[in-house]
Amino acid sequence: MKAVISWTIRYIPRKYLQLFSHFFLRLAAVFYRGNTVQCTICERSFRKFLPYGRVGRDNALCPNCLGLERHRLMWLFLKQKTDFFKSPLKVLHIAPELCFLDRFEAMDNLEYITGDLESPLAKIKMDIHQIPFPDNSFDVVFCNHVLEHVKSDIDACKEINRVLKPGGWGILQSPVYDLDKTLEYPSITDPVERERVFGQRDHVRKYGKDYASRLSASGLIVSENSFVKTLDKELVKKHALPENEMIFFCQKG
Repeated sequence: MKAVISWTIRYIPRKYLQLFSHFFLRLAAVFYRGNTVQCTICERSFRKFLPYGRVGRDNALCPNCLGLERHRLMWLFLKQKTDFFKSPLKVLHIAPELCFLDRFEAMDNLEYITGDLESPLAKIKMDIHQIPFPDNSFDVVFCNHVLEHVKSDIDACKEINRVLKPGGWGILQSPVYDLDKTLEYPSITDPVERERVFGQRDHVRKYGKDYASRLSASGLIVSENSFVKTLDKELVKKHALPENEMIFFCQKG
């Protein structure tokens, strides 16, 4: 299973995975029945989660809602540390994740808008470098695992800052590696070379420990929140949460 999933996400275009993968993976839920782990998002329990990743990570993907470790952590963070599930909020979700999409759309307290240039799940086709909304439009912006793909992450964050309302906030997750400084070489355009240098064929940079400070150059106030470190270890194990994942929480600057 690990080898099949690794090959699939490496070579099949993301838009097709977003449209069709959940039909096949939900079949796997039948064979993963159990009570060892529980998804924070859909609350279904399994003997373990599915493996996931180009270098397959064990116990990662919920076969029911398709939430990954980082998604389960973000859901818990939103419930425990924000008013996301209670207050009336206008939300922009860039490149929406399937595990969140229907649940956020069903929430009566949200005016929920999805946008992306390529994702078939997003309702509005938009370039993150030119977000088609007026200044001060949104209370919340989510933009996860997007900035490592775009031409200018700083310009994209300037747009996010622009459309956030005063007092608005967001979550901007990306893969962050054990590097002192982000690697970025615009001259590398060959997909194979990009995979070698940046870790994935459609990545254009590899973020390091300067991620938060780098994005803050856009005007956003980006902070690192080690929320997972505050949780009980048994809870982290039960939900198979990523033990070293930082929540990158941003506020309008």
